[in-house]
Amino acid sequence: MKNKKTLVLGATTKPERYAFKAITMLVEKGHSVIAIGSNMGEVAGITIRTKNIPLKNIDTVTLYLNPVRQREYYNYIIETKPKRVVFNPGTENPEFYQLLQGNGIKVEVACTLVLLATNQY
Repeated sequence: MKNKKTLVLGATTKPERYAFKAITMLVEKGHSVIAIGSNMGEVAGITIRTKNIPLKNIDTVTLYLNPVRQREYYNYIIETKPKRVVFNPGTENPEFYQLLQGNGIKVEVACTLVLLATNQY
């Protein structure tokens, strides 16, 4: 399995949240993880940052933010130039799909947890 450097946007330290579960599973499956959320903390040894940092060589951005909250990250994600952005359930955003595709970034409407569990990540 190839390590896919992943940015989790909407990261949280709350164990019941899907972003928390995604970080944990990504780490368990051997992927490098960068996490950005509203509050600082740590999940599975990964520090949650509260500010956007310059990133390189990101394979996947997985979103855990509703469409309204995504807007502030549009330029950041496009400038990061990931290979793909995964829109998890509840994050679907046709406006952002068009922006990403127009910049050569693949859009995937899927569940990161399911992709990881079924080895399709």
